[in-house]
Amino acid sequence: MAKVRPFAACRPAAAYAADIAALPYDVYNRSEACAAVKDRPLSFLRIDRAETAFDETVDTYDPAVYEQANRLFQEMRSQGYFVEEEKPVYYIYALTMNGRTQTGLVLCASIDDYQNGVILKHENTRAEKEEDRVRHVDALSAQTGPIFLAYRSDAVLAAIIAENQKKAPLYDFVSEDGIRHAVWVIDQDTDIAGVTKALEAIGHLYIADGHHRAASAVRVGLMRRAAHPDYSGNEEFNYFLSVLFPDSELMIMDYNRVVKDLAAYSVQAFLEKVGEKFEIENKGAEAYRPRKKGEIGMFLIDTWYCLTAKPQIESTDPVDGLDVSILQNEILAPLLGITDPKTDQRISFIGGIRGLKELEKRVRASDTVAFAMYPTGIGELFAVADAGRLMPPKSTWFEPKLRSGLLIHKIER
Repeated sequence: MAKVRPFAACRPAAAYAADIAALPYDVYNRSEACAAVKDRPLSFLRIDRAETAFDETVDTYDPAVYEQANRLFQEMRSQGYFVEEEKPVYYIYALTMNGRTQTGLVLCASIDDYQNGVILKHENTRAEKEEDRVRHVDALSAQTGPIFLAYRSDAVLAAIIAENQKKAPLYDFVSEDGIRHAVWVIDQDTDIAGVTKALEAIGHLYIADGHHRAASAVRVGLMRRAAHPDYSGNEEFNYFLSVLFPDSELMIMDYNRVVKDLAAYSVQAFLEKVGEKFEIENKGAEAYRPRKKGEIGMFLIDTWYCLTAKPQIESTDPVDGLDVSILQNEILAPLLGITDPKTDQRISFIGGIRGLKELEKRVRASDTVAFAMYPTGIGELFAVADAGRLMPPKSTWFEPKLRSGLLIHKIER
């Protein structure tokens, strides 16, 4: 049983929504973030990545950065750029990319559900990234970037969403990357109760994207429980900002890999070793995108290859059977010596949104070999999470990305 509830968002005044809404903080490095806010004075990225207000002598994680984030947030609130919802409600958030729309419910999920396994995850978090968002959420007393959750499609929820989308939206704009963002409010008491009841009947929710944001929100909630031992459980810090999408509408893109060298192998010796576990088909100079599960595209010395896993390395295990696991277990670790892809500096990960040309560019510039993956399926994600297992790092890339600063959950006591 998933425990969720509506909330009274702090959100942009309609006239400023398009200018404030920003891509998540973690899609940028520091220099990219500085460039992104240069001509966008209202961008929420200025708050999400407040180090953009300082020169390079100030560390990204300096206390002054978090103080600056809170100062900017409070200034924008006091200057009328944000409004406060009058009562707790649910929201509908639809994103349209290349003619395909996915529609989610914006709500607050329980930190207890995260801890007791009602909300399932499929990857680990890194301590330093988690600590950054803990400090950010705590400084602002607000969760500004939603966690992307998935659920198995439900007809009752679909009907409530469709009915409320007949109303005029709160926001409807196209962001600079061509994504359309539309938000509606579900404010009728009967519909609010209907959403709550329908979600209570759903067995599990799944973190699709935002594991660090989720872990950080939970940690702040637990910190505030410790600071207020008389807490009732109804305080806002017991819940975290989420957008729930039905599995039927989600698209997972490929998450590809580039590696700096072939370890001790020559090109010919490497191909011979790969050929022991994979059928190898030379595809020439034209970029090759895998067409089905079990295929991996490989770019090496200006040539694309299709690698097809031989039967002896296939697996029905929910983790070992993933294409990213097969690559890791049969090529990256045993042949190239990359045993811990989370920390090894010889491997980089390229989101599918950048395309196969980015892999060619990286190999020609500084790396040696690239691997183009067939996307992990949402059913595979569910199976791994249901089994209480974890995927290899960088197994899924979701598009389009949710915007930060559009619907904010305040967690003041």
